[in-house]
Amino acid sequence: MHGLVNRAIQCFVRDSYGQSRWLEVTRRAGVEVTDFEAMLHYDDSVTENLIAAAKDLIGVPEETVLEDIGTYLVTHPNVEALRRLLRFGGVDFVDFLHSLDELPDRAKLAVDDLVLPSMEVRQHSAESFSLTCKGEQAGFGYVMIGILRTMADDYGALVFLEHRGAQADAEVIDITLVEQAFASGREFELGARAG
Repeated sequence: MHGLVNRAIQCFVRDSYGQSRWLEVTRRAGVEVTDFEAMLHYDDSVTENLIAAAKDLIGVPEETVLEDIGTYLVTHPNVEALRRLLRFGGVDFVDFLHSLDELPDRAKLAVDDLVLPSMEVRQHSAESFSLTCKGEQAGFGYVMIGILRTMADDYGALVFLEHRGAQADAEVIDITLVEQAFASGREFELGARAG
């Protein structure tokens, strides 16, 4: 697994629950590394063990941990650059959804050896969409639910999201756009620099 993934788990637990909880997660996971290097690669079992340990320590289902990581990735000031990258997907939430097909390739431009699951957005009607995530690692769909929910808020859209489960190597999320302009979105300027 790419070190960025383990680093994201580390930062989420540390920033949300404190350094001592993070150290406890690594201990429970049987992982000697407590500070992951973003550009290295680690065995997939390390990531799986970290998620399982975080779930047990926090006391929530694995799906909740993964969704919370997705939310963290686009809300915490330490990772503001990811939110900015995602906001370049479009001027409204529907544009953003359609840009997700290109997200794995855009991520490769930033980190050439980062492999994200492939994503396919299908529009079934003006209000109904689905996102299919295909990849070797299960659970990415839940991370995307956290990202989608937060980005909908960012754009001021009201959405309903439902994870339909996984089949083989694919996870499907149903997206219902209740209202495109439900609230004022978060301010975003194309020319602003992430600080």
